[in-house]
Amino acid sequence: MSQKHTFDSLNIMLLLGICMSTLSIANAQSTIKTDGSSTVYPITKAVADKFQIAKKNTVDVTVNISGSGGGFNKFCRGEIDIVNASRPILKNEMKDCKNSRIQYVEIPIAFDALTVAVNPENNWGTAMTLAELKKIWEPAAQGTITRWKQVNPTWPDEPIKLYGADSNSGTYDYFTKAIVGKAKSSRSDFTESEDDNVLVNGVASDKNAMGFFGFAYYIENDNKVTAVAINNGKGQGPIPPSVETVENGRYQPLSRPIFIYVNIKAVEKPEVKEFVEFYLKNALLLVKEASFFPLPPRAYTTMLEHFNKKRIGSVFSGIPAVGLTIDELIRREDRLPYENF
Repeated sequence: MSQKHTFDSLNIMLLLGICMSTLSIANAQSTIKTDGSSTVYPITKAVADKFQIAKKNTVDVTVNISGSGGGFNKFCRGEIDIVNASRPILKNEMKDCKNSRIQYVEIPIAFDALTVAVNPENNWGTAMTLAELKKIWEPAAQGTITRWKQVNPTWPDEPIKLYGADSNSGTYDYFTKAIVGKAKSSRSDFTESEDDNVLVNGVASDKNAMGFFGFAYYIENDNKVTAVAINNGKGQGPIPPSVETVENGRYQPLSRPIFIYVNIKAVEKPEVKEFVEFYLKNALLLVKEASFFPLPPRAYTTMLEHFNKKRIGSVFSGIPAVGLTIDELIRREDRLPYENF
């Protein structure tokens, strides 16, 4: 083979290699990493799916579940771009983020009605007071309150089987704070899971079962379980979770805001900025589609402004917000300065 022919062949191979490398780079997907709450998962997953379609699958948005606490652990280590949270960031998590030089924008994206549910065959416990729920779930109940009759003498002398969110979950934090009075304080002899479908199926399979999980999982399974109406002692009688009772602030104290938190450094990536903007511009529709309660349209406009201005920190000062209504959340977002530990 002539030297010229060899040289030409090498040039062709080199050009082919460059072309294939360029094509590979062009076809490579950018990745946005999200993790955290199982409650917020359906909303972020719906947004991610729509966004990926809009971007013709040039961006891959991963949506994983590790609970709000697990998500914040990853977020404050800089392992993910966005954390889904069913409660505000706590003081210890704010400090962890500060130590790692992670700054963030806090974005409420919807309201949830944390739902207490019983088996459809349960015809006695479809309405409960906060005192009855506390008697069932407080730490002192462990090994002591084991039968329905012990909670209310008109209820049957049958064993109580309990299901709830795992201890790393924001749902667990919120429920224990709202019902027992202290976050993460409850009996431990119950079946716990980070998978809400496991909880739903547990309640659905046992006449004497009771559990708690997000409203979206109740609505998806309202033919399997019955929502308990809550009497909070304010003279309104038992109030069931519904669009109306959440929007008018009557379903208390189990109505709660849910959030995404965005790493400010991650926003330097155009695809992350574009994803969050897409999220807020489409939240009103997609939150409803996911069976949650959307904020008023002006709230999403306000949060988009906060995001674009990089308004860092949290308005909650690391304290769980129990009993907050939608109107109170909007006033807090509009008026209070953010605090970034």
